[in-house]
Amino acid sequence: MNAQRALLKDRAYEQIKELILNWTFTPGTFLSERRLAAQLGMSKTPVRSALERLANEGFVTISPQQGVVVREFSVEEIVDLFDIRIALETFVVKSLANRIDEAYVEKLEENLDGQLETTINGDYERATVLDTDFHVLLCQALGNREILRTMVHLRDKLYRVVYRVLQYNRQRIATSYEEHRKIAGAIFTGDGETAARLVQEHLEWGKQALVTR
Repeated sequence: MNAQRALLKDRAYEQIKELILNWTFTPGTFLSERRLAAQLGMSKTPVRSALERLANEGFVTISPQQGVVVREFSVEEIVDLFDIRIALETFVVKSLANRIDEAYVEKLEENLDGQLETTINGDYERATVLDTDFHVLLCQALGNREILRTMVHLRDKLYRVVYRVLQYNRQRIATSYEEHRKIAGAIFTGDGETAARLVQEHLEWGKQALVTR
């Protein structure tokens, strides 16, 4: 029974989080435990546990006065998120240059091929997944476990902000792909300084697009 309860909690968490990440539940949306339980086909207990977990991760707020509300990331949170990415990822790509394992070259090329497809079909949901995966792949390739742990921890927040950028500007799918291709190219040719500069410019654009909208 305990295992079944744990599975229900995890399922509730994943399904509610997905609805937040893909902006089905937009910031400011009030979430009812009863309605969510009915929607997900389960009792309120796993739903309540899922909402508490999401509150701890900063996706919702829970208060006696308002109940459960989907949070909008503040400007400060967005700036902090991008600044830590700039610090980590410029180090990552600079360190990777000319020493990346061939297996990760293939993984990155496969990812970039997928991104190219999204520039043609305009699938910004898949583009968001591939964009997020591209940056995590770079950290995996470096093999620094602490950096990777940080990036994996940030993955869902990264997905949410990238999704929003691509919603605002569908043309960004193509330009983001081109920027990723140039970053990868600089790494593959051993030009760490250029790779670091390109990553910083790429991330600064995303930060400014969100904080100035």
